[in-house]
Amino acid sequence: MKLILPSLIAALALLAACTRSGDAITALGDATPATLKANAQFAQELQLDDQQDFRDAQRGLIAKPSGKIVAADGTLLKDFDAYGFLQGKPADTVNPSLWRHAQLNANAGLFKVTDGVYQLRGFDMANMTLIEGRTGWIVVDTLTARESAATAMAFARQHLGNKRVSAVIFTHAHADHFGGALGVISPQEIAERKVPVIAPAGFLEEATSENVLVGVGMMRRSIYQFGRDLPRSVKGNVDNGLGKDLVYGALGILQPNRLIDSPKQEMALDGVRFVFHNVPNAECPAELTFSMPDKKLYDGAENLSQTMHNLLPVRGAKVREALRWSNYMDQALVQTANAEVYIGSHNWPIWGNAQIKEFITKHRDVYKYTHDQTVRLINAGLTPREIADTVKLPKSLADYLGTRGYYGDLRHNVKAVYQFYMGAYDGNPANLNPLPPQASAKKYLELIGGADKAVAAAQTAYDKGEYRWAAELLNQAVLGDPSSQAAKTLLAQTYEQMGYMSEAATWRNSYLTAAMELRKGPPATGVSSALALDMLQQTPMERFLEAMAAGLDGPAAEGKNLKVNLVLTDTQESYVLWIENAVLHFKSGAPATDANATLTLTKTIFVKMIAGTAGIKDTLLSNDLKVGGSKIDLVRFFTLIDKAAGTFAIVTKP
Repeated sequence: MKLILPSLIAALALLAACTRSGDAITALGDATPATLKANAQFAQELQLDDQQDFRDAQRGLIAKPSGKIVAADGTLLKDFDAYGFLQGKPADTVNPSLWRHAQLNANAGLFKVTDGVYQLRGFDMANMTLIEGRTGWIVVDTLTARESAATAMAFARQHLGNKRVSAVIFTHAHADHFGGALGVISPQEIAERKVPVIAPAGFLEEATSENVLVGVGMMRRSIYQFGRDLPRSVKGNVDNGLGKDLVYGALGILQPNRLIDSPKQEMALDGVRFVFHNVPNAECPAELTFSMPDKKLYDGAENLSQTMHNLLPVRGAKVREALRWSNYMDQALVQTANAEVYIGSHNWPIWGNAQIKEFITKHRDVYKYTHDQTVRLINAGLTPREIADTVKLPKSLADYLGTRGYYGDLRHNVKAVYQFYMGAYDGNPANLNPLPPQASAKKYLELIGGADKAVAAAQTAYDKGEYRWAAELLNQAVLGDPSSQAAKTLLAQTYEQMGYMSEAATWRNSYLTAAMELRKGPPATGVSSALALDMLQQTPMERFLEAMAAGLDGPAAEGKNLKVNLVLTDTQESYVLWIENAVLHFKSGAPATDANATLTLTKTIFVKMIAGTAGIKDTLLSNDLKVGGSKIDLVRFFTLIDKAAGTFAIVTKP
């Protein structure tokens, strides 16, 4: 029997960044005079020749990795030479500020940060930190995939000695910081040796459930944010803001056995003194930071990176709270009173108390200024788009390179603050019940006189360097007349120029991926759940059932009343699922006597079905799967649940 279920893995929304299409089309255009002028102006306004960040990013280098990371089946997961083109002066097709940041993130290797503290940077998008304990390594964050984590650990042991892992610290519940856990240490070894696994309160729940309900949509959009299919070149993906590639390998997780749930919580791990701080609901719903007083070191996790972060990712997420984030930074200034070394989950460290305080202060005030000025303008009656075009950082903040918008973007963050307080509706009744985009576009084309006239007007705007207006016109033409190849071609060229000018890597990737979709259509395949089997086994059944309910085809289910028992023999769980009023409900409890059918199986088989890896031996030939009652009704029940492919068009609606 084939279960038809939606994709359930929030973490793969981030992991989608690394799957590359073998037939990806490069950005075809050169930078126009208008783009060259805009980038030149950008370079003049910032001190991009400051070398301190380069000295910090290269400080303590022990060894650089080379070659590739490949999966067991030979799939290329990481090429350490892919960004070798980032040399010398900025390319014409890259914003000069982003070029500098991309060069800094390209410093991959094993680094000594201070005595007993090392970082592995560039093996994945995030950093892995190794802290020398009395008997072994305390590992902080385990990268995204088993393969990248295992490669990083092997590289460290090659140069630092073959020590075992004595503790693991997960700073927060995003996949690029826990997904490689099984490449660091096994659950069996943790149990046998009683190895501490530290995480913030709520970690496992957030790690296995964040965005589970909209995982398919988020994964699709993440292809835009992270430039999944773009070539690594001066006309493609040059950076991702927080780092380079995520490694799209096997995703796992470890269950924490010690939680940080207090604003200040001291703990000794393998002879090393830590002071942990629980800082939820800013960058991540579950997050911690920590100090090591004896080493005068502070780890800001992902609340502090060498870039403005996003309050609402391009790929989508719950809106993050700017004011809370700023308040945490104010607390961090107290927590770093004696710190001489700063490290984080991404990018490079900072040395010197004065430099650390400046770094934290700038981040504090960027989020506070963004919040306060947006609220001020909300109360003055401005709409999100108006506020985004109005708010500019003061020079004291705008000139500081450590808070430039390489990953987040001020214009997008302003809209996030608006949405946090006011929702998506801007107050104008014209936007209460607008036409769908395609229907509206057709009406506009009728008024304009057809797609050809829209393209002609857009060409004039393009030639003037008015790319935002050209994109707006051409978007109407593409949506209103999908057959207009001229509109698609010019819109692709327009998005290229907008990408070439973007300081935010996420915006650049989005524009260039849109150009690719206009030329070749959406991706042929979505993101497989198969690589996350290890993590799915740790996901509570309630998350799967919530996602099943959200995948019910309501119109098709209207008038159908079906009830199914789901019995999991290995976890001793039992659920009753029923459809009523075209809504799928579930509750934990004993099997219902009036159910149409009962499905009895192990959670292991159920997870394999969800991931699409269950074969005949797991289902038809397995003694661990049984069907009672009406098999026809069971099939009817599950065929009402959609399985989205995750390949829907974004800029080229049919």
